[in-house]
Amino acid sequence: MLSKQNQDHWLIRRIALIAAVGLSIFQLWQPLAGFFPAEFLPFESVLGLQPATYFRPIHLCWILCLGFLVYPLNADVRALRWLDFASILLVLWASERILSFDYRSIEHLLNGLSNEDFAAGLIIVAATLEMARRSVGLVMTVVGLVFLIYSAFGNVLPDVLASKGFSVERIIRFQVFTGAGLYGAPIGIAAGAVFSFVLFGAFLQVTGAGQFLIDLSFAAAGKYRGGPAKASVLASAAMGSISGSAIANTVTTGSLTIPMMKKLGYKPEQAAGIEAAASTGGQIMPPIMGAGAFVMAEFTKIPYGEIVWIALVPAVLYFTSVLLYVHLMAAKAGFKGMQGQPKAWGVFVNGLHFMLPLGLITALLLWNYSPVLVGVAGTAAVLLASLLRKHTRIGFKQLVEGLKQGAMLAISISIACAVAGIVVGVIGQTGVGLQFTESVVSLSGGQLWLALLLVAIAALVLGMGLPATAAYIVLAVMTGPALQELGLALITAHMIIFWLSQSSNVTPPIALAAFAGAGIAGAAPMRSAVEAFKLANGLFVIPLMMAYSPLLLTSELGWLPVLGAAVVTMTMIIAVAVCVEGYLFTEVAKVSRWASLLVAGLLVYPNDVSHVAGLVLAAAVFAKNYLDSRQQSSA
Repeated sequence: MLSKQNQDHWLIRRIALIAAVGLSIFQLWQPLAGFFPAEFLPFESVLGLQPATYFRPIHLCWILCLGFLVYPLNADVRALRWLDFASILLVLWASERILSFDYRSIEHLLNGLSNEDFAAGLIIVAATLEMARRSVGLVMTVVGLVFLIYSAFGNVLPDVLASKGFSVERIIRFQVFTGAGLYGAPIGIAAGAVFSFVLFGAFLQVTGAGQFLIDLSFAAAGKYRGGPAKASVLASAAMGSISGSAIANTVTTGSLTIPMMKKLGYKPEQAAGIEAAASTGGQIMPPIMGAGAFVMAEFTKIPYGEIVWIALVPAVLYFTSVLLYVHLMAAKAGFKGMQGQPKAWGVFVNGLHFMLPLGLITALLLWNYSPVLVGVAGTAAVLLASLLRKHTRIGFKQLVEGLKQGAMLAISISIACAVAGIVVGVIGQTGVGLQFTESVVSLSGGQLWLALLLVAIAALVLGMGLPATAAYIVLAVMTGPALQELGLALITAHMIIFWLSQSSNVTPPIALAAFAGAGIAGAAPMRSAVEAFKLANGLFVIPLMMAYSPLLLTSELGWLPVLGAAVVTMTMIIAVAVCVEGYLFTEVAKVSRWASLLVAGLLVYPNDVSHVAGLVLAAAVFAKNYLDSRQQSSA
């Protein structure tokens, strides 16, 4: 017989399972309901496609209720569990009030919210901040609270930061009963495109498609020098784009790749750093790019398919940079490849059917189909693909598990976006974004490089407590206009901010993905962070080149200038790597290392003469090192 406490836990797990599966089914049904004409479905108000005014509150209500079940205050104290259930009841009541609110009436604009509506809004905001504390971290809650406090007491601050102080009623009215705050664009994106791709990623794992991508990476790269590390980079590029979390990707792929890297001879901190740098790059890798690309499409009003093309060249450069460091580290240490790896062709044939859903979503995204529909189509395609081969067929239990995992993974993403929506709402209500833009332009003295440095510092500070997507949303609203004012195009400014918002995963002193990798590797966290920072320096170098060269493939540029900029950028990356590692084909002399640093300086300077001089000097340095290696091998 189960004890009373175990019975309680069993019952709560069953309730959470039903709620999670129900949420995933609801989310899948919404885009499908959009195909049916009006009044075709019975119970149209319930089963039909819900407008954003209703869909977003329903999604957040469901997420909050599920969150209170799976992120309890204390699972072993019954009184606190009852408090969680009381919170669920309050959220349900508050959400019902919000859903029944009459937005067409102007009564609330003239006389303010009724007591019941005010209480409902207050409950939803408080519940969202509390769930952020439980599922994302205390810093996320503090950021949301700081902005709310600012909107209430901005009038008592110095002129440079001052804004009109708003009453609590007006703050709640703006945040909850308009589409510009809590229920604004960030939660809309999380509830739509992001959820559908999170669900797609969950079914990749359940059906074995995710493991196929990892196995294929090892088969393709494992036999080469430093094979496990190179396989880690390839697997993380494939899986990180879908997972939406550098930390989650580090933990999942790292549990396999880090022990193999250590076995080959990599130091524990090197193995952790490699995995963290590769997993962080997954967030910038097309076609899915985590969740941030969907937000970027919404902010810039540029079709998602165009953003995929625009992001492609920088992403390839980043992973080439990481692979370069991995290779130089392996060559320097004399590592060999792994023995006994299966043939890549055999692995590919064994999982060939899983390439169909991956190819389908890539094609649909490039053809500018709705990301929500693409995610749903991808989920259906991966399920159908799994049925094509006997060894990958799944049953009802795995189907339920996939629906459950999708909903569970969405909790922290949706809550983070909801709090980001609160921040965006405060910025819109107070006008602090314009003041921040003026401050950045003023502090930088009109110098773009200094403005980029300020944005990078802000990204690092925000990223210490916020998920990358939430950090990007806040930075885009606060600093995007400043970068545009200094001459950058809209998409360039947003792409730079998007890249810099990933930096906290690999930058000391708070390198979250590196710390996760250090835990698996048994390495010192700070040493792992330093290694990750070195390997991921492309996160800083490449955005700089985006600002000063035509590195982004926009429709105005075409391929030729982009490829030219890519050659310059890649040469600079190699020069920096030579300077840092002191190795290329063989050990690099001190003079050549200094010359490589000069190459980097010449190539980053936005001048054709400087670029030509840098390329010529780079060719001389690389050729000399190659000749030295040939002499050493023949001696």
